[in-house]
Amino acid sequence: MTEAFHPETVLIVDFGSQVTQLIARRVREAGVYSEIVPFQSAEEGFARLAPKAVILSGGPASTVDIGSPRAPQAIFEAGVPVLGICYGEQTMCAQLGGAVETADHREFGRAFLTVERDSPLFEGIWRKGESHQVWMSHGDRVTGLPAGFEVIGTSPGAPFAAIADEARRYYAVQFHPEVVHTPDGARLLANFVHRIAGLSGDWTMAAYKDQAIAAIRQQVGQGRVICGLSGGVDSSVAALLIHEAIGDRLTCILVDHGLMRLNEAAEVAELFRRHYNIPLVHVDASDTFLEALDGVSDPEQKRKTIGRLFIDVFEAEANRIGGADFLAQGTLYPDVIESVSFAGGPSVTIKSHHNVGGLPERMDMALVEPLRELFKDEVRELGRELGLPDSFIGRHPFPGPGLALRCPGAVTRERLDILRKADAIYLDEIRKAGLYDAIWQAFAVLLPVQTVGVMGDSRTYEFVCALRAVTSVDGMTADFYPYDMGFLGQVATRIINEVRGINRVVYDVTSKPPGTIEWE
Repeated sequence: MTEAFHPETVLIVDFGSQVTQLIARRVREAGVYSEIVPFQSAEEGFARLAPKAVILSGGPASTVDIGSPRAPQAIFEAGVPVLGICYGEQTMCAQLGGAVETADHREFGRAFLTVERDSPLFEGIWRKGESHQVWMSHGDRVTGLPAGFEVIGTSPGAPFAAIADEARRYYAVQFHPEVVHTPDGARLLANFVHRIAGLSGDWTMAAYKDQAIAAIRQQVGQGRVICGLSGGVDSSVAALLIHEAIGDRLTCILVDHGLMRLNEAAEVAELFRRHYNIPLVHVDASDTFLEALDGVSDPEQKRKTIGRLFIDVFEAEANRIGGADFLAQGTLYPDVIESVSFAGGPSVTIKSHHNVGGLPERMDMALVEPLRELFKDEVRELGRELGLPDSFIGRHPFPGPGLALRCPGAVTRERLDILRKADAIYLDEIRKAGLYDAIWQAFAVLLPVQTVGVMGDSRTYEFVCALRAVTSVDGMTADFYPYDMGFLGQVATRIINEVRGINRVVYDVTSKPPGTIEWE
């Protein structure tokens, strides 16, 4: 969308913090649209978005090092409110004439901030003389303030833990208000965007829907769009949104690549054909995909093979129905952010399976990506606005490569059938126990490991099935779901008894920290 659709935007300059996305989430929770740009392209982003306020994120660098990241000077010359967080505070001070040094006493983890002065940043939350828990993560600290600044909060390891130049509406904190370990941090960020920046907080999903529909109509004109349905929430919401905008000039293509869950293709086709009357082409391309994946064990090669074949199928179907001008994708905001490598980091490789790299040059189609500004939970909210049933909105995310990545090692029809049955039993037990909505994502994995077991009076040599279940809000961070052992025992018993080919079931309790992308 263009800046005209978001007249009240907060720009977040990313200096590489693992929790920068949480800043965007907190701002949006306050009803204000926010967008993240890496510091390398912040000047272009600032000019393009014309934001009403700017937040400078944390980051791993040290401002005392030569060549360390800096914010564009244009931000400080534009007269807009600026909030610096952690590294953002340090670079703000360094750029405006203050001093930063490597700290003798570092602060990592829980700390307590003493409020030295009342401030609009703290209004309605903290008062002078009070002490409140915050979350610190810094090895450098500010040792001298730029002209016009004053201290409004201190901590044992940071005498300049919160500072303000209220005449210029510049504020900075050494702690991280975006994380839950700073209990009042979300309210502090809301104070910045509402009380200090004066933004109204009227960015709602209903308004976004109307704006997105208008943007799609403007982009597509009288053109035709094809949309690949994967069976997940993202592509389904994208399809409904585009259908609202252009009607039957949208054709959805559901590619059954032989890697979907049990009965998933039929369920998706039923929903879109009967309930929404959206033109749908159901393509059974399982033979093509499984032949191409024969003998492929490297997960990155699996992704690329599946992605290439998807494009081939889309292209062939577009030609068959008389051509299309646009290809719609359910790209989300975290996909976009995490696909931009920070300072030469690995994220481009990590996210190569997502639809963020454009289309092959041979395809004479442009991309329509109406969800690329939204987080996962916002997509679900948009789905409700569009009338998608809760049973579908609440479906666990399941990446496009499907069971290929839940079947480490060589992909075969036999192994896929085993996995599909085990996965269905697992999800069935989760639903029966009333746990489905409490879990963000759950699935079975068929490990490329066979073990000796005894079943009845016979020895077996069959596969190990691993179960995963995680809790999350937006997929940026996650933790394993703490099942009762009785539940796990019941699931394992059913899988071993009902699925030939599995004689052992294990549960994975790995967590997903900030900065990681995908579960493999």
